[in-house]
Amino acid sequence: MPDNCVFCQIAAGTAPATIVREWEDAIVIVPLGPVVDGHVLVIPRRHVQDFTSSPTVTATVMGRAAEYAAHLARPANVITSKGHEATQSVFHLHVHVVPRSADDGLMVPWGTVYGDDPQAPHWCRVAEQQARRIDELEATR
Repeated sequence: MPDNCVFCQIAAGTAPATIVREWEDAIVIVPLGPVVDGHVLVIPRRHVQDFTSSPTVTATVMGRAAEYAAHLARPANVITSKGHEATQSVFHLHVHVVPRSADDGLMVPWGTVYGDDPQAPHWCRVAEQQARRIDELEATR
């Protein structure tokens, strides 16, 4: 556990947080700046930097997020990030569960620059580039 990781401190009970739900492997807390009523973070008790650091921990946390969100009476987004440029501000895996309503005014941070059509040429090029990178990485393993 890094000494300066606030989510590790919260999970250990040494830093304050509003805890909504707890399991042996994860907790649900209210973030400092919720974007809508009901916005929570699901964080693992074990420190991992982001969703790529430990697929096993990520799967557990996503499962806990799904378990939590199943009890919501509203639609929701589930969002996580890797890296500062992708809006990650705390480098301990955390999953946002964001309840949604038609009039909440909240915009997700994608799908607006190039339009919403996933078959648009830009999105197809991005997907093809990613597929090539994954193939290259797997070929080196």
